[in-house]
Amino acid sequence: MTARTHDAFAFASLVTVAAFYPPETLSVATLFTSLIGNVVGALTPDLDQASNRLWDLLPVGNIVGKIFRPLLLGHRTLSHSILGGLVYYKLLEFVLPKILNPDYVNINIVFGSIMIGFVSHLIADSLTKEGIPLFFPFKIKIGIPPFSFFRVTTGSFIEKGIVLPGVAVYLVWLVNFKKEVLLNVVKLLN
Repeated sequence: MTARTHDAFAFASLVTVAAFYPPETLSVATLFTSLIGNVVGALTPDLDQASNRLWDLLPVGNIVGKIFRPLLLGHRTLSHSILGGLVYYKLLEFVLPKILNPDYVNINIVFGSIMIGFVSHLIADSLTKEGIPLFFPFKIKIGIPPFSFFRVTTGSFIEKGIVLPGVAVYLVWLVNFKKEVLLNVVKLLN
């Protein structure tokens, strides 16, 4: 999937979780940090590609990327697996408390938002013809549905003309269906 589709999937996933498991508290700082974290989480699995937007956002990101990308062992390998997800989880568990101030930001909500973005990326890529190596280092690729000819080609008309608008339609439906819960989440902002 393209970065735009990953962003949309991640946001839709975050709103879905908030609609069914609303937070008890939510500050404006936590909301904005969570939204940014969700996008970062959604783009992180593709750090194994030079074209990833996150490399452009980091100071000297392209230089760091040239050093870091080989550690990910190629596109759709470690970063698109359960093992990669566990490594990312542990890295976030270590880094987030060091860079976020818990007096202003609920680290647990931000952490969850980032991981929702990460998992949504894997789910979206499992819908592509290539599938994902969920059980890396084993070379078995997992896709939904199991037969690749039913899956989407990355960047195709199906992705841009059907999947992406479908995510938007889903979001409109979800917001309408869960409007009371979502309004209560917005009312939490202080």
